[in-house]
Amino acid sequence: MSETSTAISIRLARGDDAAALAELSRQLGYPTDAVTMSRRLARVRDARIGEVFVAVDEQATVVGWTHVVPRLHLEEIPFAELAGLVVADGARGNGAGAKLLHAAESWAAQQGFELMRVRSNVIRERAHRFYLREAYAERKRQVVFEKPI
Repeated sequence: MSETSTAISIRLARGDDAAALAELSRQLGYPTDAVTMSRRLARVRDARIGEVFVAVDEQATVVGWTHVVPRLHLEEIPFAELAGLVVADGARGNGAGAKLLHAAESWAAQQGFELMRVRSNVIRERAHRFYLREAYAERKRQVVFEKPI
């Protein structure tokens, strides 16, 4: 592990992180603004839908976030899933992603889940290599359909 990765710490996301969460979401390919992100974070917290963690560097700058959620399906065992994980463009490779992933896994284990799932766009090859290094195995590929309602 590199020296810079030891300077990364993980904490729960706060309302005043909304602008940083929005910027990181944009880097992931999901643009939004700070006000919308603040509302989303509040809704997640109010509904107690999983947990949101942030990675911060030695200057207390948010350099990454992850959102882990419970998934309860009739057709399979309950599992926890990463709804999103992103590390800032300039902070990738410093251990923040692994620390965020481990925080999500710890949360999932504390909630009684025995399985963690991650979905990753087929074009995100660097992310795929990251998850394989973290002992995840590819289970299937699928197509996502959606419809505005």
